This record gives sequence, structure tokens and C-alpha cells, in this order.
Amino acid sequence: MNINATLIGQTITFFVFVMFCMKFVWPPIMNALAARKKQIADGLAAGERGKTELELAAKRATDSLREAKEKAAEVIAQAEKRAAQIVDEAKGNAKAEGDRLIVAAHAEIDQEATRARETLRESVAQLAVAGAEKILRREIDAKAHAELLEAIKKEL
Repeated sequence: MNINATLIGQTITFFVFVMFCMKFVWPPIMNALAARKKQIADGLAAGERGKTELELAAKRATDSLREAKEKAAEVIAQAEKRAAQIVDEAKGNAKAEGDRLIVAAHAEIDQEATRARETLRESVAQLAVAGAEKILRREIDAKAHAELLEAIKKEL
């Protein structure tokens, strides 16, 4: 066997093998590589989109939390304001009720004083009549001398 013939046979066989690979093996491998490349690119793009969406979601969550805190502070301020109003109203009502009770007490005191004066006048008038009766040693008719007794009451 000649080395040249072997070398030529191997070369032809190699070219046939290369042609076979180029025709039947190479395209599926290239398609698989392209599909894998596309899948990797899509995965990276999805990862970037996910990262962007995560940042946006974090930003929205921060904004929502800030808004919730502002609303809570506003509600607390309104509640404190309303509580102060209720306290002021209660103080005003208590003051008005106290003033009303004081006025009623003064009126009752005045009425009691007037009744006491009337009772005292009556007692003094009776004592005056009794004293006059003892002085005169006779009985004075209260009905007969009603005008005199009324005049004495008014003077007292």
C-alpha cells in the first residue's frame, strides 16, 4: 500500500464526512445553539424586566407607605382637634350648667330669705299683739285689727 493512496483516500473520506456533517449534523446543532442563545437572551431580558419591576414596586410601596403615614398623621390631627373641641364644648356646657345652678341657688336663697322675713314679721306681729294684749290686759281681735297688723308687718 502506498502512503499517498491512503492519504488521498483518507482525505476524500474526510471531505465526505465533512460534507455529511455540513448537510445533516451542522444545521441541527446550529439551530439548537441559536435556540439556546435566544433562550438565554430572553432570560436575561426577563431578569432585567423583573429587576426594573422590582425597583418600581419598591418605589410604589415606599410612596404608598408615605401616603399612608401622611393620611394617618392627618387623621390623628383631626382626632386631636375634635377631642379639643369636645373638651371645650364640655367645659362650656359645665360652665353654663354651673352658672345656671348658681343662679338657681341664689334665687332659692332669696326665696328662703323672703320666707324667713315673712315668718319673722308674722312672729314679731304676734309678739307685738301678745305684748300689747298683756299691756292692755285684754285680748286684741286679730281680725278686727288686720289693717293695724299689716301696717306693723310692713314697717318691720
